[in-house]
Amino acid sequence: MNLLDPELIVAFLTLAALEIVLGIDNIIFLSIMAAKLPAHQQARARTIGLAGAMGTRILLLVSLAWIAKLTNDLFAIGDMGFSGRDLILFFGGVFLVWKAGKEIREMLTSDGHSVGHAPGAAAVGFMSVIVQIMILDIVFSLDSVITAVGMTTNLPVMIAAIVAAVIAMMFFSGPLSRFVDANPTVKMLALAFLVLIGIVLMAEGVEVHFSKAYVYTAMGFSVAVELLNLRLRKHLLRYGAH
Repeated sequence: MNLLDPELIVAFLTLAALEIVLGIDNIIFLSIMAAKLPAHQQARARTIGLAGAMGTRILLLVSLAWIAKLTNDLFAIGDMGFSGRDLILFFGGVFLVWKAGKEIREMLTSDGHSVGHAPGAAAVGFMSVIVQIMILDIVFSLDSVITAVGMTTNLPVMIAAIVAAVIAMMFFSGPLSRFVDANPTVKMLALAFLVLIGIVLMAEGVEVHFSKAYVYTAMGFSVAVELLNLRLRKHLLRYGAH
């Protein structure tokens, strides 16, 4: 295999960029969950979570025959068939909507004090966060790997693209997590994104397809508006406007 083959380079760069884009929802969920832990555990939780995502995607890639079977219908309700992929996406979406909704409720009812200071509670909380991250890793990885398999059949290129994308996400996850945690309205927007993504996953599970381009465009526009709001708030605070 010629590593300087232009087709391989283009496939690698395209897949790496795709993995990063498809991993945005994963990073958002990971950042919000890690922020619930004591400060000294957050970086480790993010690293373990992303390493788990990378491991899950690589394992799925080397199990292409199993992936192919996941798209076969297991049962049907009326004229609608349900495959293993459909069930994973649907129940993953349900979990994501429930979890994001629970986090939104906690934000609206919280007294503002941080959690997890007791040593025992922190240990239980760490394992709980890791397990929840791993559950969502499976859902996000499945969609990502199926997309990657549809673009190329070169396994080494797919694995290299996933590793490069996860390394990039590890680099950005810390600053993103701190930014989200420091700005409650950004965190609320991120949770709203997770609800939206969960609904899209549930819809995909029942064969109702949304264009990912439209979803990500709407998310990007919302982020741009929120960044303008952050600048406006800083401006008002600086000049003492009411």
